[in-house]
Amino acid sequence: MPFLPVWDLNPLKRVRFQYVTASLIAINTAVYFLLQSDLVFHVPPGFTQGLALLPRYVLPLQALLQHIPRLYRLVTYMFLHANVLHLLFNMIFLFVFGDNVEDAMGHARFILFYSICGVAAGLVHCALTGAPDLPLIGASGAVSGVIGAYLLLHPNIRVWVLVPLPKLPVVPLRFSAALVIGVWIFYQFGSAMLLPSTDTAWWAHVGGFLTGAFLVILMRRRGVPLFDAATGI
Repeated sequence: MPFLPVWDLNPLKRVRFQYVTASLIAINTAVYFLLQSDLVFHVPPGFTQGLALLPRYVLPLQALLQHIPRLYRLVTYMFLHANVLHLLFNMIFLFVFGDNVEDAMGHARFILFYSICGVAAGLVHCALTGAPDLPLIGASGAVSGVIGAYLLLHPNIRVWVLVPLPKLPVVPLRFSAALVIGVWIFYQFGSAMLLPSTDTAWWAHVGGFLTGAFLVILMRRRGVPLFDAATGI
């Protein structure tokens, strides 16, 4: 990615605290360090493989019917990560954008929203991947749904991002959420089209993003506007 968002200066308006967002970050972090990193527990080598999503279990329809008992993986894959950087980047994006989406929906609806986005992202990946035997793990699809919802809710909010510049250290700059997220989704879609053979699940990101952008229209609380005119500080 050409940048990393770190802060959005967008205060909560309807909930006191983003309990679901914080819990998701805590759960993902705990799963990785307790069960995947070997720093605390030495779990069997097949632990991640057993909870990851395998596209060949989902599509075509015949495979889906044959592997119904394994469809729990459409949920469990969201809480696994390949390494610390994979976890860190997903959790930073969730930290920056998740609280305000949770604020717009309420805690219970946000849990449902996040889960649906993750499942939809997994299904899109399974439909379009060229590597049906490569396991899919990571919260990226669900977090992409959060990013899509944020774009429709707060496109004008200013977001601080870290931008690496040639021959200079990483520089913090501030842009509108519409610009930051627009560049992000363009990067995801372009990578999905041009780099289909990589290990990154680009189509899961695109699928999650589109799902989140659609669902926020239906799942936001009554009275919560789309395309909020506020610009932040």
